[in-house]
Amino acid sequence: MRYDLDDLRLFTHVAAEGSITGGARVMHLSLPSASARVRALEAQAGVPLLIRERRGVRLTPAGATLARHAREVLAETTRLDSAVASYAVSRTEPIRLVAGGSAMHQLVPAALATFLRDHPEYDVNVSERRTIRSVRLLAAGEADLGVILDDEPTDLRTEPLADDSLVVIGQAGGVLSGRTSIAYAEVAEHPLVGLDRGSPLTQWMEDRLGPHAPVARYRTIVPTLHTLITLATAGAGLAIVPRRAVDASTAVEICPLQDAWSTRAHLLCYAADAPESAHLLAAQLHAAASVRV
Repeated sequence: MRYDLDDLRLFTHVAAEGSITGGARVMHLSLPSASARVRALEAQAGVPLLIRERRGVRLTPAGATLARHAREVLAETTRLDSAVASYAVSRTEPIRLVAGGSAMHQLVPAALATFLRDHPEYDVNVSERRTIRSVRLLAAGEADLGVILDDEPTDLRTEPLADDSLVVIGQAGGVLSGRTSIAYAEVAEHPLVGLDRGSPLTQWMEDRLGPHAPVARYRTIVPTLHTLITLATAGAGLAIVPRRAVDASTAVEICPLQDAWSTRAHLLCYAADAPESAHLLAAQLHAAASVRV
């Protein structure tokens, strides 16, 4: 048997409303038209689907079965339409976002999660880059939007986003307990855990420490901020990380650095011809940055 989807939709409304009149109203049909459609369904099924009463209708067992399966068919049709429609949307070029490792730890994922959910018409390509590289890509038109640090001069449009100052973290109750600040020279006297040398944060620090900085002893080198914070929290060694990377619920000692280079901030940086979609993503990055960590 072949069923018309509109007939099935009408029948589910009749079942929900308890009357053909109510079903017709929901479907914006005249009562004679709706009645004719229901009779055609019954003729096709070969069994009564409704019991007509003075104040409405009741489903027969066959009608209840039809209504249940009709709802399932209509729901599956809706999912099918949605799946196919996603390919029919006029696709735009993906937004090209560049950001450093610090922003990639929490800020960018939080913003993307909401943006991609709320804007199914846009895709985003994300690359992790040092600020100096991000600015070059934006200036060349090879990226649309960047989360950069505030220490790289550029003629491109920028706007403040969030503090990204560095702090020292260590096991709760450990050597940092009770300290209000600490200099890097003293930090280097303790065993450390750090990020690998290819990470943007490590390269940024090496550029500012210079060749005469105290030589630190790293107990281990790891690839991600998440692993770094986990090890420092467990007491494997002290670690230097962006303050925003440490969740407020983490049981860890946090101590600001006294060194001037540790104070820094994130900026949003736009390419000269950034598309409107990049501005929508920028708004979501601002929203994510406003959430306290």
